[in-house]
Amino acid sequence: MLEKSPIVQVAKKVCPAVITIVVSKDLPRVEGFYTLPFGGQDFVFPKTKGGKEKTKIGGGSGFIVSPEGYVLTCNHVVGDPEADYTVILSPERKYPAKVLANDPLIDVAILKIQDSALPHLEMGDSDQIELGETVVAIGNPLGEFEDTLSAGIVSGLSRRITAFGGHQGKITSLRGLIQTDAAINPGNSGGPLVDLEGRVIGINTAVVMGAQNIGFAIPINYAKRTLEEVKTYGKIKRPFLGVRYVILSQEVSRTNKLPVDYGALIVRESFGEPAVLKGSAADKAGLKEYDIILEADAKKITEDNSLSDALKDKKIGDDIPLKVLREKKEIALKVNLEEKK
Repeated sequence: MLEKSPIVQVAKKVCPAVITIVVSKDLPRVEGFYTLPFGGQDFVFPKTKGGKEKTKIGGGSGFIVSPEGYVLTCNHVVGDPEADYTVILSPERKYPAKVLANDPLIDVAILKIQDSALPHLEMGDSDQIELGETVVAIGNPLGEFEDTLSAGIVSGLSRRITAFGGHQGKITSLRGLIQTDAAINPGNSGGPLVDLEGRVIGINTAVVMGAQNIGFAIPINYAKRTLEEVKTYGKIKRPFLGVRYVILSQEVSRTNKLPVDYGALIVRESFGEPAVLKGSAADKAGLKEYDIILEADAKKITEDNSLSDALKDKKIGDDIPLKVLREKKEIALKVNLEEKK
């Protein structure tokens, strides 16, 4: 008699705590469509009538990490503050979910559902995983095939990607990711990546479209700190600088005729949004729009070490020395990091 794969036991242990997240919103009621010819083409528009109805607009996966109902998922799954979120544990068990915290820097979000004695997963130590280690990704691909498992290995560590997605289609840079060849599909985002003991080592977040079996997961150790902060304070307590910036490269600097090809150029994203938030730590330190932060805490700011990377391990109240280029002159400033209001 053939011995069963250890993944069978992983499935029995993990699947009960993996959930589907349904994203819905009140939208105008659609009662058909009409076409409008223009430029030799027919454009289709919805016919709407007074009133709104609850409409499913998306979904993803997640997993329960405590018996009292804390849920981990990806920020891009639940990033719309105007949407409603429902957690489905089984066809008979559905819960309205409250988003307690979003951390777009690491693409992690924490939800809460009201119940007790819920099935939940043990979190492992993502610092201890090794290349070639067998892993299992669990989720609900396409929002239809719940408890789908795919096995693979850890293909790479400390990967950096630029991801596009979320309710506003924002571009996000993610670092330190686990690369795996375990199949990750749309709808898997937010589901767990587990080891053969059934312990969560990552949160499935992205896949390279058009490639074969190149997926990425957020190391679970990134999420542990966020979860503990939310449990303790009810929110994420992170130091906040208060600037919008672009990381410079040779190409960006050459195109814009800038004097340096590294650093963080403080600049607004769009008209009307200040580059330096009034009253923020950056404002109090004297930073101005079009300053280029060359170094933070004596660390050079580059594409591989962004401003957020340089500050990620700092605490509220820390004094951080900055080397700044202003109108072709280097100046030294010091910023006292404050909590984001």
